[in-house]
Amino acid sequence: MIEIPSKAEGMHFDLFKLERMLKPLGYTIGSGWDYDHGSFDYKIDDDGYQFLRVPFRAIDGQLDSNGCTVAIGRPFLLSHKYQQGIDDHAVTGNMTAAFNQFSEPVDKDANFPEKYVDIGKSLVNELESTLFAD
Repeated sequence: MIEIPSKAEGMHFDLFKLERMLKPLGYTIGSGWDYDHGSFDYKIDDDGYQFLRVPFRAIDGQLDSNGCTVAIGRPFLLSHKYQQGIDDHAVTGNMTAAFNQFSEPVDKDANFPEKYVDIGKSLVNELESTLFAD
């Protein structure tokens, strides 16, 4: 994981409006969200799954409620390396197969390839430009 300091840290946004600003840039809401925190992820490359993650936390309301206000945290770069083939820890059964169909990461905090660090920094610059556009 490589942190990238940003002028956006600590900024407050209505979550719905923030999502409307970031989705056209290629961000998706990360899968690890909860009622009080989450993240927007930008997939940089498929080779090892490199992402720019922009974390946020609820400061007024819960993430699943209308009008939730969030504060942006420090963006960071991360890699996930997934194993090839069938997941040896997969859960079988009709119900669990519907929810647990993907391989577990081999290394959730894999080393981030140096060649993508500058791309991550430029993505943070683009993020800041978008958020400060008004």
